[in-house]
Parts: sequence; structure tokens; C-alpha cells
Amino acid sequence: MRYGFWLPIFGGWLRNVEDEQMPPTFDYAKKVIQAAEQWGYDTTLIAELYLNDIKGTRADSLEAWSTAAALAAVTEKIEIMAAVRPIYHNPAVTAKMAANIDHISNGRFTLNIVSGWWQEEAIQYNGEFTAHEDRYNRTGEFLDVLKGMWTEESFSYDGKFYHVQNAQLSPKPVQKPNPILYAGGESNHGKALISENCDAYVMHGGTVEEIGEKINDMKSRRDKLGREPFKSFGMAAYVICRDTEEEALAELERITDVKESDGYAGMKDFTTKSELEKKISLQDYSVSNRGLRPNLIGTPDQIAKRILEYEEQGLDLLLLQCSPQYEEMERFSKQVMPLVEKYRKQYQQN
Repeated sequence: MRYGFWLPIFGGWLRNVEDEQMPPTFDYAKKVIQAAEQWGYDTTLIAELYLNDIKGTRADSLEAWSTAAALAAVTEKIEIMAAVRPIYHNPAVTAKMAANIDHISNGRFTLNIVSGWWQEEAIQYNGEFTAHEDRYNRTGEFLDVLKGMWTEESFSYDGKFYHVQNAQLSPKPVQKPNPILYAGGESNHGKALISENCDAYVMHGGTVEEIGEKINDMKSRRDKLGREPFKSFGMAAYVICRDTEEEALAELERITDVKESDGYAGMKDFTTKSELEKKISLQDYSVSNRGLRPNLIGTPDQIAKRILEYEEQGLDLLLLQCSPQYEEMERFSKQVMPLVEKYRKQYQQN
């Protein structure tokens, strides 16, 4: 299991808690990621949203790509995964930017491809928001251009959405043939595109059984295409680690006490503009990315054993959220990570 975390760019992950003591500033993000390298974390995911989907559309938030470049320069070993949404980006320019950040990081920059779901944000930021299938068709062309720019000396492309003529990109990325392309999607159209074009699959939080089914489905799709196996299967999860189960459940009750707020402004678009496999409840949505569904809630012992259940299903990357992030990530690294290693060795010996 590799351990990753969502970079704290929104001021928290809880829609019902106003102040989580984790400001959406570069200084705080830098503090967290530099400590995470020392604590044993492998990856950080930087979400790309121009409006703050957690604390409300008028609240501060960091921009993903400029933050990624800055963090690449002040870290040494952690993977920096930036989300990118094709409806806002020129793919040829994006390929150039990504190659540059890959050099700044010495081969640690990866991308999370997101087709987009928030129509109101697109209206405000001039994104071309279309029907679900068209957004994925655009994403397919976007990926074609990225890969062509990264691998060919001179690249041309004439698609429905993008046109490139004799484009040259130097230097090429450090990673060959390209930086790892992660993506997540639950519609049949999305999963087909990811199976064909991406390197790794990431999921919102789900139960052990749900995640196992998704992993098996994506492995099967990949096999049928005759492609090499996915490099990674990742899942978002919110962690509540406490000394006792009672304390953890009390914290769960506190953060899911649903209050009317601007933090729920994007819920309608997320649930109606995406083709989701599972219905989303208000409690699910009160914590970002369905992070409560994995139930990483309880004592270090309970959480470690739960993680190994996911590992048995083929999950190899956890993308964690917690609050307040610095303190809780430190707790997880010192109390949970060693137990996972301990129990894994015990299971292997038996």
C-alpha cells in the first residue's frame, strides 16, 4: 500500500465545520507536504477547482498547477499529482507545462484527468461545458494530444475539439513515455476511455466489496483490450483515528451534523451532471469525495486491519483526507502505518 493525501487547498474537507484550522494558503500546503515526505507519504493529489466546493464559492482556494510547480521545487521525493480538466485547458500548452514541471520535480509529476462536472463553475470561468458523453470525447482527444506532444518530434492532430499542426515540444518529460496518467470515472463511457488511454485508476471512497468489484471490472476491461495492467488502483478516504472507538464515533457525529451552507452549492451538479454508480446522501456529501464510505474510522488497530482488507482486493494507493490535516496525518503515519506493516507480516507468516 502506498499512502497519499489530498493537498489542503480548500481550507478543509468538511462541509459542516466552518474552521478546520488548516488555512488554504501556500505556506500551509508547503508545511504539510514537506512534513509528509518525512512521515512516509508517497503521493499528494492536488484537486483542480476554480471555485471552493468545500467551504463555499466565495471562500479562498489555491490554484492547482501553479501550486504544483511551486511544491515541485521545495520537495525531493514525493509524487505530485495535479488534476487537469480538459474543458479549461489547451492540451498542447498543458503538455508543455507538464513536461516543465516534470523536470522541476525530476520525474515526480503526474496527472489526474478529470472530465468535469460543475456547470456553474464552467459558466464563471469560460469552460465549455457540454453533455456527459461529449465531455469524455473531448477528454479522449485531449489525451491523444498530450501523448503525441510528449512522444513525437513533430506532432499534428485534427480532431473535433483540438487542432495542432507540426507542433514541437522540447524538452520532453523526464518520465518515459509519459508522466503517469491517473483518471477516475463511473460511467461505462468513462471507464472505457480510461481503460484505453490511462495508466492508473482512482476511485471515490467505497466499501471493500464495492472497490473490489470496480478493480476487477477495470482489470477485465484492460485485459480485453490487450493492454498492460494498470500501474495503480487508488481510492479516496477520510480518516478518523482516535485512541478509542467511542472517540472516533463522536467525531464522526460532529462532522456529519448537516448544516445548510454554501459548501453544498455544487452538490446538484455533481449528482446530476455525472453518471454515478451509487446515490449520494447528504451525509456522504458532507465529507469530500465520499470519504466516509471506506469506514477508516476507529482505533489505529481497527483502521490498519481495514486497510489490509482493501489491499487484499488489489487496492495499492490510499488518497487520504483528514482534519486538521497536519496533526492527523502525523498521527496516521506514526500510529497506523506501522501497524499495517506489522499485520501484513503476520498474515504472510500464517
